Amino acid sequence: MPHSQLLEPINNFLVCTTPQQWVEQAIKKENLSVILIDHLICELKAAQSAMFLIRKYAVDKEGSDALLEWLKPFETLIYKREGNWRDLAAKNKLTKSIIPKSNSPYGQDLIDKMVLLIKEELHHFYQVLEIMDEYGVEYQSITPCRYAKGLLRHVKTFEPNALIDKLIVGAYIEARSCERFAKLAPHVDKRLGDFYISLLRSEARHYQDYLTLAQEIADFDITERINIFGRIEADLIQSPDNDFKFHSGVPI
Repeated sequence: MPHSQLLEPINNFLVCTTPQQWVEQAIKKENLSVILIDHLICELKAAQSAMFLIRKYAVDKEGSDALLEWLKPFETLIYKREGNWRDLAAKNKLTKSIIPKSNSPYGQDLIDKMVLLIKEELHHFYQVLEIMDEYGVEYQSITPCRYAKGLLRHVKTFEPNALIDKLIVGAYIEARSCERFAKLAPHVDKRLGDFYISLLRSEARHYQDYLTLAQEIADFDITERINIFGRIEADLIQSPDNDFKFHSGVPI
């Protein structure tokens, strides 16, 4: 599928396009480190968020423990600076099949879509580490930008609406990531550009999976909630932001 065909539904879904000022800032050589490090963290956060949804809503303790064990070496590398990143490729696997707990109203589809998403996000995490190694970029702790928190602040506090809203937020984060990879690809060197293009297909599917799950769980049309979060997301992207990151707004 051509890139333009992949991006068309994403561009229609997002309320605004990434401002050119952000692109111009992102392609500066001095910002390569922060873009790669923030991208790395975003991949881990995406895996953690998907895993949280499965653990909170769909599986028993045994399944939850298996999921945590899967994520542990990736988190240990980032949060404790322990382990060799080259070993992570062999550790991106679940030790058991994950099935819904008996009293869960959410089915296997939620688990299957999120497990696939986690596996892909952790694979991307490893790929970013490879690129950081090639470009001589060392990992360092950076502060999270306002973007995800700015979206999650508007999530409902009661169920199942809280889960529905979290899935919609997940869709926007994945869609924006996909759009920004496509924006950056033509302006960076071939190695990095090819990597960004390679991410488009999975990121495009992730946003659709989130929306599909949200509508399946809801007993109402979620269009209004999608539109509300679309306006919130666009405001975060289009408003001035003095903290430059992968999902930040207009650089000040």
